Amino acid sequence: MPLSKLREFLDRNQIQYLVISHSVAYTAQGIAALTHIKGKELAKTVMVMMDGRLAMAVVPASVRVDLHRLKKYLGVESVELATEQEFRDRFPDCETGSMPPFGNLYGMDVFADESLAEDKEISFNAGSHRELVRMRFDDFERLAKPMLIQIAARQAAHVA
Repeated sequence: MPLSKLREFLDRNQIQYLVISHSVAYTAQGIAALTHIKGKELAKTVMVMMDGRLAMAVVPASVRVDLHRLKKYLGVESVELATEQEFRDRFPDCETGSMPPFGNLYGMDVFADESLAEDKEISFNAGSHRELVRMRFDDFERLAKPMLIQIAARQAAHVA
């Protein structure tokens, strides 16, 4: 079961969380509609390659990642969307494209849009296309240790 690694981690850290089961959905906006969660309140994990290494960019489901802004902020040579081939094997316990935003469980950095911190809770894919986890944002921040920066796109150019 894909949720087991995440669940063990949350339980070991004594985190209160809610698992939300839903019909199969493959897009963040589709999941938001099925679960009646506003797109800005559902976090999506976008895999990026930064100078040849994988990282997670986490933004509200209703927006896109501004790759140019991320590159500029981090001072790296290149930032681009990772291909499925580049990241699929890094998440053996997850269905492709449904990884939770806990890069620390998979040996990678997490960059999260600062707007996610405006809500007391965060909801995100839990390793499958059928389950979400909802938990306190403070707990997520403490455990995942994301770098909170402005990476949500404000325009259509250079986005993912």
